[in-house]
Amino acid sequence: MRIRKVAIYARVSTEHEAQLSALENQVQYYDDLIDRHPDWVLYRRYIDEGITGTSISKRKNFVRMMEDAKDGHFDLIVTREVSRFARNTVDTLQQTRLLKRMGIEVYFTEDGIWTMNDEDGELRLTIMAPSRRTNRKRPPCG
Repeated sequence: MRIRKVAIYARVSTEHEAQLSALENQVQYYDDLIDRHPDWVLYRRYIDEGITGTSISKRKNFVRMMEDAKDGHFDLIVTREVSRFARNTVDTLQQTRLLKRMGIEVYFTEDGIWTMNDEDGELRLTIMAPSRRTNRKRPPCG
């Protein structure tokens, strides 16, 4: 069994209580998910709080995660959905392609996308990035 070092990425766009509660739920969800995969070991959680998803450069923990990826610290990123990772198609594709070239897979749990295994993963990312953007005002969920 190959052990996978896992990075978790979570982001909430505001610091309102409901969003922070949703963040706590996300973290618990990821911890439970890792517990269900005996071949997964948590490397680190990267969490951006109260930060918009429109600019990657403003998300210090996303930037740190990408730097750690370049340094080979993990081989899998788990995040809830495409909109937590990036808000537009260009950023989504650029970052996932860069990670793929480094041998790092991204698993979008809510969207069911594995960037290394899904033959149609890039097509689905292209479709999901802008459609998630239109759902910005949906109520927070765990």
